[in-house]
Amino acid sequence: MTNRLAGKTAIITGAGSGFGEGMARRFAEEGARVVCADINAKAVNHVAKTIIAAGGKAVDVIADVARKADTQAMVQAALDAFGGIDIMVNNAGFSHRNGPLEGVGEDTFDMISDVNMKAIYHSTLAVLPHFERQGHGVILSTASTAGLRPRPGLTWYNASKGWVITATKSMAVELAPKGIRVNCLCPVAGETGMLATFMGEDTAEKRALFRASIPLGRLSTPKDIADAALFLCSDEAALVTGVALEVDGGRCI
Repeated sequence: MTNRLAGKTAIITGAGSGFGEGMARRFAEEGARVVCADINAKAVNHVAKTIIAAGGKAVDVIADVARKADTQAMVQAALDAFGGIDIMVNNAGFSHRNGPLEGVGEDTFDMISDVNMKAIYHSTLAVLPHFERQGHGVILSTASTAGLRPRPGLTWYNASKGWVITATKSMAVELAPKGIRVNCLCPVAGETGMLATFMGEDTAEKRALFRASIPLGRLSTPKDIADAALFLCSDEAALVTGVALEVDGGRCI
């Protein structure tokens, strides 16, 4: 390891599994103090304990990112544990099951909006005063290739990820004079718990169809996404802002 995030504190939402867990572990390996946040208390506690057992620094926080109060408490937990915040990773996400757009109920639509969109609003307002005072900070959100090249059957999810991309670029322009960088990742479908939701069902045939749409011939992994996130959140990307980085094996070409 090269300590690329040494001395930095990162909050990562959705850190209990999938891409978020991969980011939390990778950031800790590179020296970051990690605040692992997730609505699943058992899962996120396990991730934090595993990081600590490996010699890293981490705390776990139970948070529903759709709730302003939970987001504020998450930020306060980072300040209490580590004295500051350098990186805010909005990774928690939610999707409806692949199917006709008219089959998605309003409650599900609202959940997509709250978790994929409003959560970024809440977290940005919560960390912004701290970033402004210190004159620097990084905001990274997990968008999706779905926001760039939508798949059929995921209309409302696709739209929410398109919002993330536009919000990222808008925030990057507005916050750049304050020394704050804002980027997002656009992963292709990955080996996570949400894969069956994206596909409608997890079968060998469905996986083959998804892989066939990816020129490099495989789905993404948490490590793929974590490595890309590490670069964008490190000082190596000091001149990179407003980017929607495709980590997709060529899917969006």
